[in-house]
Amino acid sequence: MDERQLRILRELGELGSVAAVAEALLVTPSAVSQQLRLLQRGVPVPLTERSGRRLTLTAAGQALADAAIEVEASLARARQVVEQFVAEPAGQVSVAAFHSAALVFFPRLLRALAEPGSPRLALADQDVAQEQFPKLTREYDLVLAHRFDHAPPWPRTVTVTPLLHEPLDIALPVGHHLAAKARLTPRDVAAEPWVSVHAGFPVLPLVEAIATAAGRRPELVHRVNDFTVVAELVAAGGGVIALLPRWTTRPHPGVVLRPLSGVRARRHIDVLHRPEASVRRAVRTVLGELRLAAAQVQD
Repeated sequence: MDERQLRILRELGELGSVAAVAEALLVTPSAVSQQLRLLQRGVPVPLTERSGRRLTLTAAGQALADAAIEVEASLARARQVVEQFVAEPAGQVSVAAFHSAALVFFPRLLRALAEPGSPRLALADQDVAQEQFPKLTREYDLVLAHRFDHAPPWPRTVTVTPLLHEPLDIALPVGHHLAAKARLTPRDVAAEPWVSVHAGFPVLPLVEAIATAAGRRPELVHRVNDFTVVAELVAAGGGVIALLPRWTTRPHPGVVLRPLSGVRARRHIDVLHRPEASVRRAVRTVLGELRLAAAQVQD
């Protein structure tokens, strides 16, 4: 049985005929009869009986119709709770982000939503492989994820809000002989010692693409996933270089960034969420602040 069938049974008890129920509910008499038949299939005793040309409720049918009143009242209360939850401007919104996005976006969100009545943020760092980001939408309202140009698109099971299409630049220690160039090529950098990421993370294919374009395998001397640590290693000297994001890496006085030619080194930073999440007013507010922050990051 479902809510619609119970409503029809209740109306039949009050109005006394199928035709009157159909008129009240703006449906056809045949549609009313069909729903009553479906309801009867799930109940082991008769719910209606013929009284002349009229269809009336049996004692069991009347008992179920009376219970339907409380069912409708409970459902109405439940809908009201949901509506209040959806419309609540200060509801809690959980946000997950990989490390470099968290470094840039989390402080901005906290400052932008500090006023009373703003959404309550629950922030978490989640640095996972690309294919794992959509799965995080089961745990969090919003997930900041990154996807490189060479990677497959996000699955259609999640809603995607683009934030940035960010270049990755060559990071050099101050004073490095390549720092004098305004733009670098794969041939310029392939022979240098590199800081790269662990296998399975998306920066590594970019380094391999640089090597392919240059016709030379790079020397990967360090394996570090955290861009903040990478910047410190580059700044420490020894001639080592790396790829660092242009906008979401905190500037380091010991590091200079130079754009790369010949290889498309960019990543998409997107917000992923389940379609139903954006029904909530608080979630839409946080999404709006993320878009504003992304525009500021590029300035």
